Amino acid sequence: QVQLVESGGGLVQPGGSLRLSCAASGSIFSICSMGWYRQAPGKQRELVATVTSGGSTNYKDSVKGRFTISRDNAKNTVYLQMNSLKPEDTAVYYCNAAIKTDWGRPPLNTWGQGTLVTVSS
Repeated sequence: QVQLVESGGGLVQPGGSLRLSCAASGSIFSICSMGWYRQAPGKQRELVATVTSGGSTNYKDSVKGRFTISRDNAKNTVYLQMNSLKPEDTAVYYCNAAIKTDWGRPPLNTWGQGTLVTVSS
């Protein structure tokens, strides 16, 4: 069994910064892609950023230049540095990872419990 635990959400003023962290634990053989998604009230969950095991990144257009995703493979942790935050960034942010528990098994699509980010003055 594997799990993802997020931290770092909170209330921040427009223009401010936050750093989200997500640590994977459990019976981990390897982790393929890791990423962050978000869901605002009344809206569907959307991709924010992803990073592969090799370090290739992908971002939602509206966060490019403001958010940076990174990962520490030794710690099985992914981060999301969010700068120049806007009220429209307000959402519950979810960590996602494709985790293999054994070399012969397909990766498990795993979600964290979510952390709330509120951007407001």
